[in-house]
Amino acid sequence: FLSSKKSISLRSPQAVASRHAVPGLRMQTGTATGIDTEALTRAATEARGLAMDSIAAAKSGHLGLPLGCAEIGAVLYGNFMQQNPKEPQWINRDRFILSGGHGSMFLYSWLHIAGYELPMEEVKNFRQHHSATPGHPEFPNSEHNTPGIEATTGPLGQGVVNAAGAAAAQKMEQAMFNTGEHTIFDSVTVSLCGDGCLQEGVSAEGAQFAAHEGLDNLIIVYDSNDVTLDKMAEYTQSEDTAARYEAYGWEVVTIDGHDLAAIKSTLDGFRAAKNGKPKLLIAKTIIGKGIDEVAGTNAAHGEAGVAYVEDAKKKLGLKEPWEVSADTYKFFESTQAKQTEVYNKWTETFEAWKKANSDKAALLDKFVKKEVPSASDMFKAIPEFEQKDIATRESGASVINDISDLVPQFLSGSADLHGSNKNYIKTGGNYGKGFDKSYTGKNFYFGIREHGMGAIMNGIAFHGLFRPSGATFLVFVDYMRATLRVAALAELPVTYILTHDSIGVGEDGPTHQPVETVSSLRTIPNLDVIRPADSEETVGAYVHSQQRQDGPTALILTRQGVAQVNEVPAQTRREGVLKGAYVLKKESGDLKMIIMASGSEVQHAMAAAAELGDGIRVVSVPSMDIFDKQPQAYKDEILPASCKKRVAMEAGIGSMWYKYTGLDGKVVSVERFGFSAPGDIVMKELGMTADNLIKECKSYM
Repeated sequence: FLSSKKSISLRSPQAVASRHAVPGLRMQTGTATGIDTEALTRAATEARGLAMDSIAAAKSGHLGLPLGCAEIGAVLYGNFMQQNPKEPQWINRDRFILSGGHGSMFLYSWLHIAGYELPMEEVKNFRQHHSATPGHPEFPNSEHNTPGIEATTGPLGQGVVNAAGAAAAQKMEQAMFNTGEHTIFDSVTVSLCGDGCLQEGVSAEGAQFAAHEGLDNLIIVYDSNDVTLDKMAEYTQSEDTAARYEAYGWEVVTIDGHDLAAIKSTLDGFRAAKNGKPKLLIAKTIIGKGIDEVAGTNAAHGEAGVAYVEDAKKKLGLKEPWEVSADTYKFFESTQAKQTEVYNKWTETFEAWKKANSDKAALLDKFVKKEVPSASDMFKAIPEFEQKDIATRESGASVINDISDLVPQFLSGSADLHGSNKNYIKTGGNYGKGFDKSYTGKNFYFGIREHGMGAIMNGIAFHGLFRPSGATFLVFVDYMRATLRVAALAELPVTYILTHDSIGVGEDGPTHQPVETVSSLRTIPNLDVIRPADSEETVGAYVHSQQRQDGPTALILTRQGVAQVNEVPAQTRREGVLKGAYVLKKESGDLKMIIMASGSEVQHAMAAAAELGDGIRVVSVPSMDIFDKQPQAYKDEILPASCKKRVAMEAGIGSMWYKYTGLDGKVVSVERFGFSAPGDIVMKELGMTADNLIKECKSYM
């Protein structure tokens, strides 16, 4: 993609033409009619000015993308996207996801100009405390509620895959709710990215999924400016991106990213093409366009151009700080009027659809309002389990089907491990294109793509109608950890089903036996990690995951069978999970010792308490995260300060248990990697047995 000619200035017209010349590829030029080129050009210039002023004022930020993609923004917000700034949550809106989240001033400038409720004062407060314009875009949550932000982005590569998830959700809503008489959903998803996003491997996983499942409503705009942060892009890449995406099964078009007509005509063509192919628009741009001293170089990526802003604005004809002309505001008011006409016409169709389809309308209303049954109603609807020992993943295989019936917007999926994770919805059908799939299917086959799976799930959750879940082996959650962090930060109600939870995996050996993983997940803020002890606690774990509206839940399930705590009522065990920890066995007589455990080690705690006699309390701790959020009075009731003798047991790293045992307490844990052998032998050799727990308790007492 790059010229090797060193004699040409990187900012000269010859260099731009050379860098945009792709061997064997003719660039598409603009032929669109009906666009006001003068108004859009003026708006693009003023959007550049807003980015310059805000980044200069903050002394922080990234100039390159907002300046290089200004014409793209002008077309998207001024002449292409189906949106209504006065109704930013319109369910049939196009979604725009800025995958290159570092270029956030692109988004804030255009949201302001386009008429969203983002006043100029907030544009000026870029990157300041409590502003609506944080350094990277943040999906509306308890910290920020900026209208028009469709995804939390910044970790490169994830945004384009979030877009695939949103597009998948759009396909599902179209298949579920459109009828032959009424089309109430016909939106697309657009994402803007750069070389950094496409170099991250997750983008390839998402691109493969999107093409394979025929997501032709997905449009990725690739800001191809031949620049990365450290160096010019040729230093680290030499691939033919267009050929790669065509090989995946995408439709690919390359244009001059500053040609308004070419941008508009290509996007219009993409929207119209229902050809089963997602779309990649390669827009050849000049990074930092408008600041001649850095434009077209890697120096333009960040804030190096700030020193030249004053002169650059003069050259652009911008005389005032944060200047947006009356003509630009007037143009976008006329755009809003057209958008309102489209919205009003859609509203008429929607009302007619509701009258003709009362059942579908009631279901959609439930989805939009994010309604789920209460925990007590869900418990009543889910039958109690038989009193036999089974793995919690096996319990989950039953519970997930009950959950699907109770929460129709609940979806499932797996990274090629449905048979092992046991998370298949039997009556749900399979999602996608071809074979036995349809776009109403509730079971997603993500392939061996954990990172992509996590980002697609987040995209589905960002879309807002559905509650996604996805499964893999616990030890492989590290492949998707970056997406868990975003889900927790963005407060998305996503569920992770993570099976094969400990050294009990056995024969597969230490590569597949997680020891540090549960503890590491517990360190992620706002991620509720639940490791249930038996079938009834598994019910409680699934129910809790569906009660959450403000963050994700990780369900940690065993491969091997575990004993059912049949001496304790099922309802007590289910409700106990909702508190995070509860008394499973109360001491008889004076309290002498508390034994705590989670998951498969709870059975050993119960056996040890029976052997040790009076005065022993057993506390099941399925979720530290939930327990830590309980009122202090409840925590003191479960773990009274008067009892200093405390023992905890878990088949993993034990450091986090000391907050409950105290430094003088005893933690029986696994502080090393496992080994290949039958699971019961590995457990015994590494001390995860009732006999060893009894021995440790006796020595401690």
